[in-house]
Amino acid sequence: MPLYEYRCKKCGHVTEVLEKPDASGRHTCEKCGSRRMEKLMSTFGVGAGVRPSGASCPTGTCPLS
Repeated sequence: MPLYEYRCKKCGHVTEVLEKPDASGRHTCEKCGSRRMEKLMSTFGVGAGVRPSGASCPTGTCPLS
């Protein structure tokens, strides 16, 4: 399930919610109790992964180096 961010329109508090993409999206601010929440456009990053430092292939033909 994706993680979504919501901001309270009353107090500005931002909270993260783990929910299905087709969920209703009705949430209550955990700080002030308001139900006036707006879904934020979240950013994400895609990377090649983490490689161990100093690692190398014994043959010297490692495709990751």
